[in-house]
Amino acid sequence: MNRKNLNAFLAAGLSSAMSLGIAAPPGTGQTPDSKPSAVHHSSAGSLENWWKNAVIYEIYPRSFQDSNGDGIGDLNGITAHLDYLQKLGVDAIWITPCYPSPQVDFGYDISDYEAIDPQYGTMADFDRLVAEAKKHNIRVVMDMVMNHSSDKHKWFLESRSSRDNPKRNWYVWRDGKGETATDKGQPPNNWQSDFGHSAWEWDEKTRQYYYHKFYIQQPDFNWNNPAVEKAFDDILNFWMKKGVAGFRFDAITTLFEDPQWRDDKELKDKEGKTYLNAYGDVALDDAMTNNLPQVYDVLQHVRKVEDSVNPNTFPGRRVMIGETYVPTVKDLLNMYGTKEKPEFELPMDTQLGFINKLNVATFRSKLDDVETKIEGNEPLLVFDNHDNPRIDARYGDGVHDTDITRVISTILFASRGTSLFYYGAELGMKTTPPTRKDDVKDPVGLTGWPKDKGRDGERTPMQWDDSVNAGFSKAKPWLPVPPNKAEINVKAEESDPNSLLNWYEALIKLKKTNPAFLSGENVMLNTDDPKVLSWLRRGSDHSAVVVATNFTAEPQTVNLSAASAGVSGTKVKTLLKTPGAADPISIDKVELPAFGVYIGEVQ
Repeated sequence: MNRKNLNAFLAAGLSSAMSLGIAAPPGTGQTPDSKPSAVHHSSAGSLENWWKNAVIYEIYPRSFQDSNGDGIGDLNGITAHLDYLQKLGVDAIWITPCYPSPQVDFGYDISDYEAIDPQYGTMADFDRLVAEAKKHNIRVVMDMVMNHSSDKHKWFLESRSSRDNPKRNWYVWRDGKGETATDKGQPPNNWQSDFGHSAWEWDEKTRQYYYHKFYIQQPDFNWNNPAVEKAFDDILNFWMKKGVAGFRFDAITTLFEDPQWRDDKELKDKEGKTYLNAYGDVALDDAMTNNLPQVYDVLQHVRKVEDSVNPNTFPGRRVMIGETYVPTVKDLLNMYGTKEKPEFELPMDTQLGFINKLNVATFRSKLDDVETKIEGNEPLLVFDNHDNPRIDARYGDGVHDTDITRVISTILFASRGTSLFYYGAELGMKTTPPTRKDDVKDPVGLTGWPKDKGRDGERTPMQWDDSVNAGFSKAKPWLPVPPNKAEINVKAEESDPNSLLNWYEALIKLKKTNPAFLSGENVMLNTDDPKVLSWLRRGSDHSAVVVATNFTAEPQTVNLSAASAGVSGTKVKTLLKTPGAADPISIDKVELPAFGVYIGEVQ
């Protein structure tokens, strides 16, 4: 739901990468020695803490698989590909909202929290998905949107019906500035929507403004009202009793607003001048509407609610995943709560994943932060999602995109923590934004065009094969299939041992089976190297694995000796390497090709 990172990316002038269509060169040989097989699921934690060291796969249901020929993906389409997900090594799938919705924001405007949108199927289809996923040892995580509802939700329809309606205080209503009986006046303050322009919408019938942090059709709940909290307790219980393994909480840091209704501050450029954002508005911070301290009280309460319902599908506690765009690692630590007052098990570390530039020093600093400064909590690493351009557009150069994706995926899976990635990343699917405003579906693009083309480019249909619609649908898909489907698709990559798909499978297999990857700590190596990011995974059983990733288009040679970290071995056994790369003779001379990766076990 958050667009700030993408807006910064566009403002920095990096959007030209989105238009590059150069195919990445094919691989030339890939280790491990044998073709990866289906992953045997194992975890660094107990069944109680199944989410530790887990692999979570985000599915945008509209775009994954259409099973009924209407051009829109659905729940049965997900069920049909559980074999694929199990072979890939997925422990859980996070499904973006599939509740009934007017689809203004494609599901994030919810009109009924306890049903399934007919576009995606029926409740029976959902129950079948959960049951079949269990057979594949895959848990189902739902997206929970507690910041706002659709303006078509029955609660909001009641709220806006009159000022004295019992649901009036379920949403945020305010008088305008200078309002009179005949003049609505000005909005209560200068707060802006993350989707552009004022965050206040005038309602003529009741003559007040309502607040919407996001789109106009997404009015914010009033979380100062205990009735709202109770309503969501019931919603969470409804889905937990259906067997979901937890929730990903959307826009969770924006539940509360400044009780004094103060203006946000205008942002200044390096010259001290205000400037306009992608929507043509004066750029503001959002300190009055984001990450207020009352959020932590709600998280602690939700954690108690989740822990109160016994699992009825898998053993183990239900997981709380947070969409947590926060400014510092200290703020991220706060999202975990304390032993006495726990909150998220897995708040997303967006500081590492959305750097949006291949800079070794920055990556090293942010990776070390999340590995060493969150008091032993489990990191949740993530580099892509439905709200941001795919990896190629933010990190690729149009020539080495596949190799660069190998670098990013290695950081994702070979570091300590839980790994979350977006459907199609394992294929190297590319960002494909619309070229005309008439083709835009996303409300962000409709408002921000042409500076912000919206999120359609990262939501294109999953590419299963090289057929007309890439195996996604027999009908015209809701978004166009990218033209690279002939090279980038599951069928083609499954049969190519050097493909990105097989690279992902091999990495995930190492994550699940290698002792150092299962529970080993991260120790950064060569901390002054400006071109190669390298680290050690050191297990409690004295196992040790070194990892090196070349951030440049030129070959590099690196010394991966870990003597300073207490590991005395001088030889290294290759576990995984970039296709075509040579095995090193010794640990102190490891040669990496352009954007190359090496993973080896210290002997």
